[in-house]
Amino acid sequence: MQGELQAALGRVTGESPLPQGSGRTDAGVHALGQVASFELIANIPPGNLQRALNRTLPSAIRVIEAEIAPTAFHARHSTVAKTYEYRVFRETICPPFLARYVHACSWPMDVEGLQRSARLYEGEHDFLSFAATDPDQATRKTPPDPEPDLDSANPVAEAIGKKGAIRTVFSSDWEERETYEGRLLIYRVRGNGFLHHMVRNLVGTTLDVGRGHLDSNRIPGILAARSRAAAGPTAPAQGLFLHSVEYGERGFEPYTK
Repeated sequence: MQGELQAALGRVTGESPLPQGSGRTDAGVHALGQVASFELIANIPPGNLQRALNRTLPSAIRVIEAEIAPTAFHARHSTVAKTYEYRVFRETICPPFLARYVHACSWPMDVEGLQRSARLYEGEHDFLSFAATDPDQATRKTPPDPEPDLDSANPVAEAIGKKGAIRTVFSSDWEERETYEGRLLIYRVRGNGFLHHMVRNLVGTTLDVGRGHLDSNRIPGILAARSRAAAGPTAPAQGLFLHSVEYGERGFEPYTK
């Protein structure tokens, strides 16, 4: 999305600022409420800029709102909370047009077990056990991230210190929803920040509880282990959505979808 937005800005304004998003997402992950900030020299009214960008952006990307932000505002650094949503399709056959946006999982599921395990993530914890193990991440030439992508378990933890993996989860719960296409299980988690793959690893571990492969009583021990090997599998990317981003007290109103 960053590259497409930058290219669209170039076509519309003749400038090429690098948009800064509220965070990076993996290939296959969706965003309902992504926020991006950038500086422009051109004095274009926000509404006009929004309409012009939407005329030139790919159909999969739309600018929902454009505003002039305070000088100190930064889409990533000013974030105070994010909400992610993960969608699990519960029917035997997943419609092809829906397959890109859900994790098809028709196995018997203990919904109460899902809820018990999800609630255990709430509060301030060290989430190193739920961070990505990605040996290629260390070699990527990207700017430093205020939410470090913890690429391996203990070696990285020692390098950045224990506090680097500590996050606060304000709410974590599942709900069942009937839709035209079929039944969905929807996981929604709101926190002050998330590690690389953290939400997908929380979901994968919780689904193991729902399927009866893991006892929810083991969740505190998994958190305490601070090792990716202790947690469950990484849920597929296509079911994950960045739902909303909040700024509030940092001088910019929350954006929610």
